Amino acid sequence: MKLAILSRAPRAYSTQRLRTAALDRGHVVKVLNTLRFAIDLSGDEPDLQFRGKPLSTYDAILPRIGNSITYFGTAVVRQFEQMDVYTPNPAYGITNSRDKLRATQILSRHNIGMPATTFVRDRADVIPAIERVGGAPVVLKLLEGTQGIGVILAPDRKVAEAIIETLHSTQQNVLIQRFVKESKGRDIRALVVGDRVVAAMRRVAQGDEFRSNVHRGGSVEPVQLDEEYERTAVRAAQIMGLRVAGVDMLEGNDGPLVMEVNSSPGLEGIEAATQLDVAGAIIDYIAQQVAFPEIDVRQRLSVSTGYGVAELVVHAGADIVGKKIGESGLEERDISVLTLHRGATVIPNPRHKEVVQDGDRLLCFGKLEEMRSMIPDRRKRKSRVKKLPAQPIHDD
Repeated sequence: MKLAILSRAPRAYSTQRLRTAALDRGHVVKVLNTLRFAIDLSGDEPDLQFRGKPLSTYDAILPRIGNSITYFGTAVVRQFEQMDVYTPNPAYGITNSRDKLRATQILSRHNIGMPATTFVRDRADVIPAIERVGGAPVVLKLLEGTQGIGVILAPDRKVAEAIIETLHSTQQNVLIQRFVKESKGRDIRALVVGDRVVAAMRRVAQGDEFRSNVHRGGSVEPVQLDEEYERTAVRAAQIMGLRVAGVDMLEGNDGPLVMEVNSSPGLEGIEAATQLDVAGAIIDYIAQQVAFPEIDVRQRLSVSTGYGVAELVVHAGADIVGKKIGESGLEERDISVLTLHRGATVIPNPRHKEVVQDGDRLLCFGKLEEMRSMIPDRRKRKSRVKKLPAQPIHDD
């Protein structure tokens, strides 16, 4: 295959290892500076120029988009997607992972274990927010910090309040997160490629430092993950929309707690710790998947008038509960079930004999009017009882 690595750091260890791994496997590979692209929307089809000239044809790209150029970098990746060029990390996945609040919001919907987190802007909401996550000490995180930068441990409530107020005054957005004491300055970095963890290491903070990042002087050691940690890492990456990712997890008393999903994980630390060819695993995966470029499924399926994609949540009492999909009447209503979600289990392309259960979520494609009729009315909040008016009885 012909592969382009999008990177502004051609001499960086990760870029060099990926390039070498591709060459060793007989692929044609170029390292292209992300900022030298021009997005061309003037012709009949989406196109790109590089250094002022039309870009030659590529089979796949591997984005290594730095935090400072996320907007332009993801625009370039999105253009490659429109040109049907394969990428393991699409633009939406990179964007999802870059914003810590957005990533936490997405993961929280899918029963992924995470440290208790809250986000507020009004000064009056700060103290209640700290209490909601379990009280001080708390960890404060800037939304777009990397390598441990912008992560602060506030030992007590007053210090936390002062730091948050200072950061808000400079227009910074801050997450308030529970300090997981039992992690003891350690975390796990799992390198996910496709649907498996190809390597994992434990990072240990030095001295009184609670951040275990290698850039903060932390030490590393290889670790063999158990099934729960591996499953959590793979699910977190896939939920973000990433096929190559570094998933950082704390070792909580009740199991793994996901801290962050990194769309451009560094390879030097984990390859040195594990002595595994992580770069080679990434290149092999891309070569296997290159025939299946990323597509916007909703965009492609919604171009037919009256048809679209919807998720149907099956509630107790629904007439399809306890019935096989083939006997549920969905096909007769021109509705196809693409994926069935049952708790943490995902059943792609479920067979007709699969029995629908209460609580299932069905990702469907079909007639919007038919699917709309299957969505129950939204639950309304109970109206609060108002205070007795000052004049409870009007005179005649």
